Amino acid sequence: MLVISIQSQVVHGHVGNSAAAYAMQAEGVNVAAVPTTLLSNHPRYPTLRGRVLETELVANLLRGVEERDLVDEAAVLVTGYLGSSGNAAVIADFVERALTRNPKLIYLCDPVIGDDGRVYVADGILDVVRHRLLPAANLTTPNQFELGLLAGLDIADAQGLRAACAALAGTGHVDVVATGCTLTDTAEGQVETILCADGQLSRFATPRLPIRPSGTGDLLTGLVAAHLAKGTATEAAVRLAVETIFAVLVRTQEAGTVEMQLVPLPTPGR
Repeated sequence: MLVISIQSQVVHGHVGNSAAAYAMQAEGVNVAAVPTTLLSNHPRYPTLRGRVLETELVANLLRGVEERDLVDEAAVLVTGYLGSSGNAAVIADFVERALTRNPKLIYLCDPVIGDDGRVYVADGILDVVRHRLLPAANLTTPNQFELGLLAGLDIADAQGLRAACAALAGTGHVDVVATGCTLTDTAEGQVETILCADGQLSRFATPRLPIRPSGTGDLLTGLVAAHLAKGTATEAAVRLAVETIFAVLVRTQEAGTVEMQLVPLPTPGR
């Protein structure tokens, strides 16, 4: 069981592969983690060191993945934060080669383009995600804002979410896991993760906690990928991922930490 995961990497905190890789390994899945950035921390901090990795370096790392025959071994391929338009293009090239080489490969595309009404990626990335990556994907995990942006629709209710998922699929077929959803019929004090598969919605609600650490979407994508790699059906994979995310958030709130508490706190006296 192997997942190839192409995302950002940070020294401190849990976003991108620095959130997803450990979670996948904890589920018993091997991970080939390919970085698109190497940063000291995520951008919410007052300072930020490091950089987006050069396109030539990312392309070379991906060639190395192919040379080690990891595409043949992998069950799932994940793409997340891409870093630059150049990186987006070479990653899209890799995705196309990988899916041709291993037709059984499940491709999970996490758009990672924005949130809270704001796009925060470099120019050119949105076009690559919309026109090259999403059409190739089996599953995508946008937040509610990203789903609306990619579909060109406002999402207020279940009908609007279905319409956005249908628009995203276009002439292809992609199941959608919409995260961080608050719809008109979402219960007060709840937040939902909604799977839209073949026009049918499976809704997973959890209490909305008064914390908002970075990287929850990356962690959920990694957990879903791990469960899919183990052969779990999509709906069950999403349900298990949501349950784990909520447990991590409860643990984070109890610990009073800014970053997600991925590792369980030690038992008192041990």
